Amino acid sequence: QVHLAESGGGLVEAGGSLRVSCAASGHAFKYYCMAWFRQAPGKEREFVTAITRSGSTAYYADSVQGRFTISRDNTNNRVYLQMDSLKPEDTAVYYCAARDGLCGTAYSQSRGYEYWGQGTQVIVSS
Repeated sequence: QVHLAESGGGLVEAGGSLRVSCAASGHAFKYYCMAWFRQAPGKEREFVTAITRSGSTAYYADSVQGRFTISRDNTNNRVYLQMDSLKPEDTAVYYCAARDGLCGTAYSQSRGYEYWGQGTQVIVSS
């Protein structure tokens, strides 16, 4: 069992930056593929980014490629999402997710992730 807790959300102006964090409980963090999803009001949850267990490979949605960066710290059981050049359309609740094992080819599918955090709100003002 993994417990995930996001933090760091808030209000930022368009063009600004924000970093959100996800703290994971347990001793098996390094064995989990980690990801960030987001859900805007009235929309379905969508994939943002994922990172492999070692942190050597990251995957990004086209909408955030080049602006967002995912990273992880396996020593301290944390995953981070650095968001730069933020746009109003990035406004959403951001969720941290974990799946046991490889990210595989379905890393962007939310149903493949067993554990979820409670989410942190990010609001980008225009």
